[in-house]
Amino acid sequence: MYSQVILITGASSGFGKFTAQMLAEQGHVVYGTSRKPSGNIGNVKMIVVDVTNVNSIQCAIDKIISEQGRIDILINNAGIGIGGALELTTDQEVMTQMNTNFFGVVNMCKMVLPFMRKARKGKIINISSIGGVIGIPYQGFYSASKFAIEGYSESLALEVHPFDIKVCLVEPGDFNTGFTANRNISEATLKDTDYGPSFAKSLEIIEKEEQNGCHPRKLAGTICKIVSSQNPPFRTKVGPWVQVLFAKCKCWLPHKVIQFALRFFYVIR
Repeated sequence: MYSQVILITGASSGFGKFTAQMLAEQGHVVYGTSRKPSGNIGNVKMIVVDVTNVNSIQCAIDKIISEQGRIDILINNAGIGIGGALELTTDQEVMTQMNTNFFGVVNMCKMVLPFMRKARKGKIINISSIGGVIGIPYQGFYSASKFAIEGYSESLALEVHPFDIKVCLVEPGDFNTGFTANRNISEATLKDTDYGPSFAKSLEIIEKEEQNGCHPRKLAGTICKIVSSQNPPFRTKVGPWVQVLFAKCKCWLPHKVIQFALRFFYVIR
């Protein structure tokens, strides 16, 4: 394996931190981003980037190009979660969710792709979710942002194929990271007499599944395999085997069966 220059967003914690460290340990030159200033994490060079701010991204790209002359791999990992009923989600909450999870990916790709096209090679790994394959109750706009990444990535893979740029999707299930504690909870939904009780039950299940989920090292190892592969799969699901199997079955199970199973699992009566 030869050393590659890798840029990974959201590298200060969770998936991003473990992945960045593992890639650096394998000898790659790794730049990680975070919204707030932080020191380097081991051999990972940390830089401040707000993925919703194109000027912030441009400064980071300029720094990497000036130091390394290229960016071989972009891993779009930065993301947030907002929990609540779709009906009661505020406009600001929707914009915050979509701007970070979806438009953040779009912004990063637009800034990095010119250099990859010039080099006629590159790899973009977009972190989606099993929630980007199956809509999750009370995580609707999170799912919407990940569904958007799925469609965007499918189209992007076709457009950049002539330049030998590969696009890959990674769809994690539940993992035990700081994502659970950092989720923004809709107070309006909790207080609502119709949605509140159902939301509280579903949220308890969601958080329990996350806290009992796989260790982030499992996902980091999966991403490292994609990085090292010359012909990686376009779509990779990873996580608890039941979730992965259920997501794979969606394409042939009747919609009524999928909906029934989700209502049963999340106690939506």
